[in-house]
Amino acid sequence: MLQEKFFAGTLAFVLTFSFIFSAASAQTTYNMKNIRGYVVGVDNPVELSDGKKVTAINFNNSFTTPPFEPVVEEITKVMQIYGNMGLGKSQLSANSAAVYYRNKILSFVGAAPEKYTCFYVNNTTDGLNKLASALIDSKDDIVLASRMEHNANDLTWRGRCKVVYADVDNLGRLDLKDVERLLKENSVKYVTITAVSNVTGYVNDVHAVAKLAHKHGAKVIVDGAQIVAHRKFSMTGKTSAEDVDFFVFSAHKMYSPFGGGAVIGRTDLLNERMPKFYGAGTTKVVTGSKEILLDAPHRYEAGSINFASVVGLGKAIDVLQEVGFENIQRHEQTLTRKLINGLKKIDGVEIYGDAKNISDRVGIVTFSVKNVSNEKISKQLAERGISVGAGNFSAHSYVFKLLGVSDSEIEKKISTNDFDVPGMIRVSFGVYNTETEIDTFLEALKKIL
Repeated sequence: MLQEKFFAGTLAFVLTFSFIFSAASAQTTYNMKNIRGYVVGVDNPVELSDGKKVTAINFNNSFTTPPFEPVVEEITKVMQIYGNMGLGKSQLSANSAAVYYRNKILSFVGAAPEKYTCFYVNNTTDGLNKLASALIDSKDDIVLASRMEHNANDLTWRGRCKVVYADVDNLGRLDLKDVERLLKENSVKYVTITAVSNVTGYVNDVHAVAKLAHKHGAKVIVDGAQIVAHRKFSMTGKTSAEDVDFFVFSAHKMYSPFGGGAVIGRTDLLNERMPKFYGAGTTKVVTGSKEILLDAPHRYEAGSINFASVVGLGKAIDVLQEVGFENIQRHEQTLTRKLINGLKKIDGVEIYGDAKNISDRVGIVTFSVKNVSNEKISKQLAERGISVGAGNFSAHSYVFKLLGVSDSEIEKKISTNDFDVPGMIRVSFGVYNTETEIDTFLEALKKIL
């Protein structure tokens, strides 16, 4: 494609500046022992209502993560030779275009460049909506989702087609037998599934789902928002039948600022489609009555791209890979086990999900306290400088299922304009969280109760 040829012709210019900008940071090695020192703001004191200053504890990383300092530095450096992507032939626009490349992201998710391409979006919700607008042809199309999905991977499809839902078991894990049952009973076009639940932290076997889906003629879409900062992920399975067709994720869940994300998808399938987002950058030529579209990924990127987010995302990938996902997983398992053991010793606490076998969980623990509202607990923790998630985490159906509350009960409440629905407390860890912070959290929770 024309833009790629232009990128290649200007690469030498970009590499010169990249070398200058990265010379200092190249000497730094990131690992689990020093990574906290490279996360923005985590050791900054905050002032409490009584005037006392404490170091804040952020246990709400599933919502968003603070950025890595190297990410902020990289964005600042590259912006010094910033120009709009592909508009004009100056060195500045050439640099933006060259930095804006996709191979790093394809490699990050194990997607072969001869099979997949990548287009940039604002976040996972944006990416899923763009995919849905392109892939769905009719209200009669059937999409199979699960009861553990985030609203972004549920409501996105509800408004466009028919959605059927695979159930979860008593501990909240995805029921693969129910996935297969629904595939047999329905003419499913797409299966859309989360890689990791943002409520329980369960890691789904998306390759097993893909194998089932492909056997029944369906394509697979994976919501990857909650896995990219926690586990190494590959779109490629052991066989081609297990390959994932589409994968979507956000940069702000992986230590890069808001406003960035990506969709990785099969190039052949994307070229057959066009999202309902139009404008500059999507066409080769436009006449008074006709337009010729560019191939994917460009037809999915109408208008100017958030260049800074692309740079930040690329650097965040570098840091996470250097720290190592095996090390991140080991750290999270230690923190998760410590927190669960501590919560078990507090009267009235109910933990959701499997509290015994946690090997298939990332660093997320949800719980509630008998006769104490999650809002009260989260507010009093905040008064002590501790941030947690509280409520339904934009996964209402899954939370209500885990709480044992039926849809009819919720619908009865809201029919009287009572939106004070039950919820949970969520603790979600980042690479920088420590065991000492868990001790502080547990002591604070005991005092509150």
